[in-house]
Amino acid sequence: MASRTASLGRPRAFDPEQALEAAMQVFWQKGYEGASLEELTHAMGINRPSMYATFGDKAALFRKALDRYATGPASFVHAALQEKTARAVAAKIMRGTVGLVAGAKTPHGCFMVQAALTGGDDSAPVCRELLTHRESGVTLIRKRLKRAKAEGDLPRTADPAALARYIATVIHGISVQAASGASRKELMKVVDLAMQAWPE
Repeated sequence: MASRTASLGRPRAFDPEQALEAAMQVFWQKGYEGASLEELTHAMGINRPSMYATFGDKAALFRKALDRYATGPASFVHAALQEKTARAVAAKIMRGTVGLVAGAKTPHGCFMVQAALTGGDDSAPVCRELLTHRESGVTLIRKRLKRAKAEGDLPRTADPAALARYIATVIHGISVQAASGASRKELMKVVDLAMQAWPE
């Protein structure tokens, strides 16, 4: 009887990394407001007290999931910035986005775009944080393209800021289209068309 009581009082062990991965998948699929605490804790395999004790409230959990997404599934962006030419950088970011948002094993659409498509007053801080993350990505691309221009890899008439925004606009559009059911093949054709406009 004593052992039974002890087992009932002992919290179930769980892997925080696996739990965070599960939470990221729920947020990716449902968005911030669409993901209920019940869905999150069920996917994570833990109860609410364990979630709060380990990750904080829903907003704190979301921020941790966002960081995991940026350093995990979306890390191809940082790898793309290391490509030797600006054209290769742009192509790798766009094609990597298609692979991510229209993959067979991932939710369709981008975590950062999907999570911010709808939101009320309560989620405003989260939406602002998502905007900051997206803009920091644009800034990284712009800096890489400015370097390319300085090195003569882009024409003197090229506008790195406009090109960075162009890439961001294309990949966000790709994400929305993927969430709406566009196939990987269809979206790769979009990338091919977008690259035809790249300055030589």
